[in-house]
Amino acid sequence: MGFKKLLASMGAGGASVETVLTEANVVPGGVVQGEVRIQGGSVPQQIEGLSVGLQSRVEREDVQVNGQDVKQNVEFHRKQLGGAFEVQAGAVHAVPFGLEIPWETPITMFMGRHLTGMEMGVTTELQIARAVDSGDLDPINVHPLPAQQAILDAFGSLGFGFKSADLERGHIRGTRQRLPFYQEIEFFAPPQYRGLNQVELTFIADGHEMDVVLEMDKKPGLFTEGTDSYRSFTVNLQNFQGTDWAAYLNQWLAEVGGRRNWF
Repeated sequence: MGFKKLLASMGAGGASVETVLTEANVVPGGVVQGEVRIQGGSVPQQIEGLSVGLQSRVEREDVQVNGQDVKQNVEFHRKQLGGAFEVQAGAVHAVPFGLEIPWETPITMFMGRHLTGMEMGVTTELQIARAVDSGDLDPINVHPLPAQQAILDAFGSLGFGFKSADLERGHIRGTRQRLPFYQEIEFFAPPQYRGLNQVELTFIADGHEMDVVLEMDKKPGLFTEGTDSYRSFTVNLQNFQGTDWAAYLNQWLAEVGGRRNWF
């Protein structure tokens, strides 16, 4: 939770705002519950608008500083919480909210641990006296959907180790992607896949299905559908249990590695 002081339009009598999340653990398609509490200052203040949103850190490969890709805060969902209202001096105004988590929201948790490289949270924006002030980021933990967990477990059972995760600005063609960025989860390859350095995994879900994008021997910034090292397939979010995902992934890796004499 974070505190942010706001001054009245004439520079006197500051109000403060605090956002409290009831439960920070969510899944894509779920709802994060919370409450925004506004503490009145020494004078009444007119609040012109209040909203909460979701924000994350996204990497841009097209912009670099000192040879490093630039990361920027990207807000990808926002919800208005009612209309204008007045906060009296010294009074507390509490506004409960439920913020929907888009199905495409990247996961930030894996095997009970935070994914290195992921920054995700709820932001609070208060409009007061023709000014806009944003509060601190209140972190949330986005856990995998059951279908996503099944794919992640398959990589683990094959011996792949988590390397890192990041968000890339851009669009993967041929998918159901609607957000302006996508997540890449990178795995180190186990010894039995000699010649293979790593595999990258991307989930892009909606309310019924998800696209699973896999790539090995990656060329930075490119998803070239015609190459052997790329595979995209669709998984039903309800009927995914009938597939042995470890066997599926191993067969694809063996086919590609065999053709390239990697294994």
